[in-house]
Amino acid sequence: MSHSGDSERPPRPPGRPEDAGPLGGRRPQAAPGGAHPAFIFDIDGTIIDSMPWHGRSWEAFLTRRGLAYEGEAFLRRTAGRTGTEIMRELFGPMGDDAAWALVHEKEDVYRELFAPAFCEIAGFRAFARAARGEGIRIACATAGDAKNIAFALSGLGMADEFDAVAGAHDVARGKPAPDLFLLAAQRLGVDPARAIVFEDAPLGIEGARRAGMYAVAITSGEPAERLAGAHVLATIPDYRGVAPRHFVDLAARAAARVGA
Repeated sequence: MSHSGDSERPPRPPGRPEDAGPLGGRRPQAAPGGAHPAFIFDIDGTIIDSMPWHGRSWEAFLTRRGLAYEGEAFLRRTAGRTGTEIMRELFGPMGDDAAWALVHEKEDVYRELFAPAFCEIAGFRAFARAARGEGIRIACATAGDAKNIAFALSGLGMADEFDAVAGAHDVARGKPAPDLFLLAAQRLGVDPARAIVFEDAPLGIEGARRAGMYAVAITSGEPAERLAGAHVLATIPDYRGVAPRHFVDLAARAAARVGA
């Protein structure tokens, strides 16, 4: 297990968040008390091992629609984007109702396929519960829709354990726009600079940078080099053998050294 943040040259602070776009007309602002640390998790490939089943569901959906499925290239290009963004790319301009209807059709296939094989990214539940036990607030920020979020959290047995949730139905833009991460921070009531994003996809890693947040890369489906960035504190294959406080300490050390 590699922890890139343990090197002598720490990551640079990610900087100020970029404009988050249409989230209620203004960029989310942290509530009072926002100095406490928080973890913001993507869902697919980050807390549940679902990406292979997303691939299979996309293949089934596109075949039904008479389109070729490009395999890993398609997943890499789209992971982190909202379903409505992807449907408009595939089928052209359409209204929200039509786009969401296609999203729900595809995601119904995904949940049916993955449900019998549902599993977490190894060690996640224990890690997240340890974080909460240490006073670290946790949220998920995902391009998945409300049904997929409920499916994931229920399958983990953690439906009531996340302090905040942000999904595709909440924002106009998916990753790499920072909207989802900034909204999650707002709902947590934390300063974005005190939030650490856990992500498995390049678009999500970039979204964390744009949100002004440090990141931890999860190599469940992508090699470490595709998840690199100056704001990436560490790269891990899963959550086994790591303590939540380790990442808080990495972020604090990185910020302190660069600011010295």
